[in-house]
Amino acid sequence: MATPPNPDEFITVKTTLPARPLPSSADRQPIVTERLILRPLSRDDIAAYHSIRSQPEVMHFTMQGRVDKDIAESQSRLDLFLPPNDVENYNFAICLKETGEMIGIGGNHNWVSSFGWPEVGYMIRKEQWGKGLAPEFLRAFLVAWRELPRVEVEVKVDPRTAGTPPADGAVVPEQLFAVTETENARSQAMLRKCGFEHFLTWKARHVRDENGELINLPTFRFLPNSKAT
Repeated sequence: MATPPNPDEFITVKTTLPARPLPSSADRQPIVTERLILRPLSRDDIAAYHSIRSQPEVMHFTMQGRVDKDIAESQSRLDLFLPPNDVENYNFAICLKETGEMIGIGGNHNWVSSFGWPEVGYMIRKEQWGKGLAPEFLRAFLVAWRELPRVEVEVKVDPRTAGTPPADGAVVPEQLFAVTETENARSQAMLRKCGFEHFLTWKARHVRDENGELINLPTFRFLPNSKAT
Protein backbone atom coordinates (compact mmCIF):
# COMPACT_ATOMS: atom_id res chain seq x y z
CA MET A 1 0.00 0.00 0.00
CA ALA A 2 1.42 3.36 -1.03
CA THR A 3 1.69 6.33 1.29
CA PRO A 4 -0.81 9.17 0.78
CA PRO A 5 0.28 12.15 -1.32
CA ASN A 6 1.97 14.83 0.79
CA PRO A 7 1.95 18.37 -0.69
CA ASP A 8 4.94 19.26 1.49
CA GLU A 9 6.98 16.79 -0.54
CA PHE A 10 5.78 17.88 -3.99
CA ILE A 11 8.33 18.91 -6.60
CA THR A 12 8.07 21.40 -9.46
CA VAL A 13 8.11 19.90 -12.95
CA LYS A 14 7.78 21.18 -16.49
CA THR A 15 4.92 19.80 -18.57
CA THR A 16 2.00 20.81 -20.76
CA LEU A 17 -1.60 21.40 -19.67
CA PRO A 18 -4.72 22.84 -21.29
CA ALA A 19 -4.46 26.62 -21.53
CA ARG A 20 -6.32 28.56 -18.87
CA PRO A 21 -8.81 30.05 -18.61
CA LEU A 22 -10.59 27.04 -20.04
CA PRO A 23 -13.38 27.62 -22.60
CA SER A 24 -16.42 29.22 -21.00
CA SER A 25 -19.80 27.53 -21.11
CA ALA A 26 -20.86 29.97 -23.83
CA ASP A 27 -17.89 28.94 -25.98
CA ARG A 28 -18.22 25.16 -25.57
CA GLN A 29 -19.82 23.16 -28.33
CA PRO A 30 -21.92 20.11 -27.41
CA ILE A 31 -20.16 16.77 -27.83
CA VAL A 32 -22.35 14.19 -29.56
CA THR A 33 -21.81 10.43 -29.34
CA GLU A 34 -23.94 7.48 -30.44
CA ARG A 35 -26.30 7.78 -27.46
CA LEU A 36 -25.21 10.87 -25.55
CA ILE A 37 -24.91 14.62 -25.75
CA LEU A 38 -22.35 16.27 -23.49
CA ARG A 39 -23.30 19.91 -23.16
CA PRO A 40 -22.38 22.86 -20.94
CA LEU A 41 -24.12 23.00 -17.57
CA SER A 42 -26.70 25.70 -16.85
CA ARG A 43 -28.74 26.96 -13.91
CA ASP A 44 -31.76 25.20 -15.41
CA ASP A 45 -30.09 21.87 -14.59
CA ILE A 46 -30.61 22.20 -10.84
CA ALA A 47 -33.69 19.93 -10.62
CA ALA A 48 -32.02 17.08 -12.53
CA TYR A 49 -28.73 17.63 -10.72
CA HIS A 50 -30.40 17.52 -7.30
CA SER A 51 -32.27 14.36 -8.30
CA ILE A 52 -28.98 12.65 -9.21
CA ARG A 53 -27.32 13.77 -5.98
CA SER A 54 -30.34 12.46 -4.03
CA GLN A 55 -29.60 8.86 -5.00
CA PRO A 56 -27.66 7.06 -2.23
CA GLU A 57 -26.20 4.58 -4.70
CA VAL A 58 -24.70 7.42 -6.75
CA MET A 59 -23.38 9.42 -3.80
CA HIS A 60 -21.89 6.38 -2.07
CA PHE A 61 -18.76 6.57 -4.22
CA THR A 62 -18.24 10.33 -3.86
CA MET A 63 -15.97 11.90 -1.27
CA GLN A 64 -19.08 13.41 0.32
CA GLY A 65 -20.43 9.91 0.76
CA ARG A 66 -24.05 10.96 1.37
CA VAL A 67 -26.96 12.52 -0.50
CA ASP A 68 -27.32 16.28 -0.45
CA LYS A 69 -29.33 17.61 2.49
CA ASP A 70 -31.54 19.78 0.29
CA ILE A 71 -31.67 21.51 -3.07
CA ALA A 72 -29.69 24.44 -1.67
CA GLU A 73 -26.72 22.14 -1.07
CA SER A 74 -27.01 20.83 -4.62
CA GLN A 75 -27.14 24.41 -5.90
CA SER A 76 -23.95 25.26 -4.04
CA ARG A 77 -22.22 22.35 -5.78
CA LEU A 78 -23.63 23.23 -9.20
CA ASP A 79 -22.50 26.84 -8.80
CA LEU A 80 -18.90 25.62 -8.81
CA PHE A 81 -19.31 24.73 -12.49
CA LEU A 82 -21.37 27.72 -13.64
CA PRO A 83 -20.18 31.18 -14.74
CA PRO A 84 -17.92 32.73 -13.61
CA ASN A 85 -16.47 29.45 -12.29
CA ASP A 86 -16.96 27.58 -15.57
CA VAL A 87 -13.53 28.64 -16.89
CA GLU A 88 -11.86 26.88 -13.94
CA ASN A 89 -13.11 23.41 -14.89
CA TYR A 90 -14.22 21.36 -17.90
CA ASN A 91 -17.38 19.66 -16.66
CA PHE A 92 -20.41 18.69 -18.75
CA ALA A 93 -24.02 17.68 -18.34
CA ILE A 94 -24.37 14.09 -19.59
CA CYS A 95 -27.66 13.82 -21.49
CA LEU A 96 -29.46 11.11 -23.43
CA LYS A 97 -29.31 11.94 -27.12
CA GLU A 98 -32.77 10.54 -27.80
CA THR A 99 -34.66 12.52 -25.16
CA GLY A 100 -32.32 15.25 -23.95
CA GLU A 101 -32.75 14.06 -20.36
CA MET A 102 -29.81 14.93 -18.11
CA ILE A 103 -28.64 11.66 -16.54
CA GLY A 104 -25.31 12.69 -15.11
CA ILE A 105 -22.41 15.06 -14.88
CA GLY A 106 -18.77 14.47 -15.70
CA GLY A 107 -15.44 15.88 -16.75
CA ASN A 108 -12.57 17.77 -15.19
CA HIS A 109 -14.12 18.91 -11.92
CA ASN A 110 -10.85 19.44 -10.05
CA TRP A 111 -7.90 21.23 -11.65
CA VAL A 112 -5.48 20.22 -8.88
CA SER A 113 -6.00 16.67 -7.64
CA SER A 114 -4.38 15.11 -4.57
CA PHE A 115 -1.37 14.37 -6.79
CA GLY A 116 -1.15 17.87 -8.25
CA TRP A 117 -2.49 17.00 -11.71
CA PRO A 118 -6.02 17.66 -13.08
CA GLU A 119 -8.65 15.10 -12.11
CA VAL A 120 -11.58 13.61 -14.01
CA GLY A 121 -14.75 12.21 -12.49
CA TYR A 122 -18.38 11.52 -13.25
CA MET A 123 -21.71 10.47 -11.75
CA ILE A 124 -24.62 8.88 -13.60
CA ARG A 125 -28.14 8.08 -12.43
CA LYS A 126 -28.42 4.53 -11.08
CA GLU A 127 -31.17 3.68 -13.60
CA GLN A 128 -28.61 4.12 -16.39
CA TRP A 129 -25.91 1.89 -14.91
CA GLY A 130 -24.82 -1.22 -16.80
CA LYS A 131 -25.58 0.19 -20.26
CA GLY A 132 -22.07 1.20 -21.24
CA LEU A 133 -22.85 4.91 -20.99
CA ALA A 134 -19.98 5.72 -18.63
CA PRO A 135 -17.22 4.60 -21.03
CA GLU A 136 -19.09 6.24 -23.90
CA PHE A 137 -19.00 9.50 -21.96
CA LEU A 138 -15.38 9.14 -20.88
CA ARG A 139 -14.01 8.32 -24.33
CA ALA A 140 -15.77 11.36 -25.79
CA PHE A 141 -14.54 13.58 -22.96
CA LEU A 142 -10.94 12.42 -23.40
CA VAL A 143 -11.05 13.32 -27.10
CA ALA A 144 -12.30 16.81 -26.21
CA TRP A 145 -9.70 17.14 -23.43
CA ARG A 146 -6.89 16.23 -25.83
CA GLU A 147 -8.12 18.79 -28.36
CA LEU A 148 -7.90 21.73 -25.95
CA PRO A 149 -5.03 24.17 -26.71
CA ARG A 150 -1.89 23.42 -24.69
CA VAL A 151 0.68 25.60 -22.98
CA GLU A 152 3.98 24.78 -21.35
CA VAL A 153 3.75 25.20 -17.58
CA GLU A 154 5.48 24.46 -14.30
CA VAL A 155 3.38 22.62 -11.72
CA LYS A 156 3.90 21.15 -8.27
CA VAL A 157 3.16 17.42 -8.27
CA ASP A 158 3.67 14.27 -6.26
CA PRO A 159 7.25 13.15 -7.04
CA ARG A 160 6.02 9.61 -7.76
CA THR A 161 4.35 10.95 -10.91
CA ALA A 162 7.63 12.37 -12.21
CA GLY A 163 9.59 9.21 -12.99
CA THR A 164 12.67 7.73 -11.35
CA PRO A 165 14.55 9.42 -9.91
CA PRO A 166 12.19 12.41 -9.53
CA ALA A 167 13.86 15.81 -9.69
CA ASP A 168 12.83 19.44 -9.51
CA GLY A 169 12.66 20.98 -12.97
CA ALA A 170 12.28 17.66 -14.79
CA VAL A 171 10.25 17.54 -18.00
CA VAL A 172 7.31 15.21 -17.31
CA PRO A 173 4.51 13.97 -19.59
CA GLU A 174 1.12 15.54 -18.96
CA GLN A 175 -1.20 13.44 -16.77
CA LEU A 176 -4.90 13.23 -15.86
CA PHE A 177 -5.94 11.45 -12.67
CA ALA A 178 -9.00 9.53 -11.49
CA VAL A 179 -9.55 8.28 -7.93
CA THR A 180 -11.79 5.31 -7.10
CA GLU A 181 -12.61 3.13 -4.10
CA THR A 182 -11.60 -0.52 -3.87
CA GLU A 183 -15.20 -1.75 -3.94
CA ASN A 184 -15.97 0.23 -7.09
CA ALA A 185 -14.57 -2.42 -9.43
CA ARG A 186 -16.90 -1.38 -12.25
CA SER A 187 -15.35 2.09 -12.51
CA GLN A 188 -11.84 0.67 -12.31
CA ALA A 189 -12.53 -1.70 -15.20
CA MET A 190 -14.06 1.15 -17.19
CA LEU A 191 -11.02 3.37 -16.63
CA ARG A 192 -8.71 0.63 -17.89
CA LYS A 193 -10.84 0.16 -21.01
CA CYS A 194 -10.55 3.89 -21.71
CA GLY A 195 -6.76 3.93 -21.56
CA PHE A 196 -6.07 4.69 -17.89
CA GLU A 197 -3.42 2.77 -15.99
CA HIS A 198 -3.45 1.90 -12.31
CA PHE A 199 -0.94 4.23 -10.69
CA LEU A 200 -1.08 3.29 -7.01
CA THR A 201 -3.48 2.58 -4.15
CA TRP A 202 -3.37 4.65 -0.97
CA LYS A 203 -5.46 5.08 2.16
CA ALA A 204 -7.46 8.11 3.28
CA ARG A 205 -10.10 8.85 5.88
CA HIS A 206 -13.56 9.10 4.36
CA VAL A 207 -15.88 11.87 5.48
CA ARG A 208 -18.85 9.51 5.48
CA ASP A 209 -17.25 7.28 8.13
CA GLU A 210 -18.04 8.63 11.59
CA ASN A 211 -15.21 6.55 13.07
CA GLY A 212 -12.67 7.93 10.65
CA GLU A 213 -11.80 4.52 9.26
CA LEU A 214 -9.25 4.48 6.48
CA ILE A 215 -10.43 3.37 3.03
CA ASN A 216 -8.39 2.17 0.06
CA LEU A 217 -8.31 4.47 -2.97
CA PRO A 218 -7.06 2.83 -6.18
CA THR A 219 -5.85 5.75 -8.28
CA PHE A 220 -5.51 5.77 -12.06
CA ARG A 221 -3.81 8.08 -14.52
CA PHE A 222 -4.15 8.86 -18.23
CA LEU A 223 -1.37 10.26 -20.42
CA PRO A 224 -3.06 12.52 -23.01
CA ASN A 225 0.05 12.78 -25.18
CA SER A 226 0.78 9.06 -25.26
CA LYS A 227 0.14 7.33 -28.60
CA ALA A 228 -0.68 4.18 -26.65
CA THR A 229 -3.81 5.84 -25.25
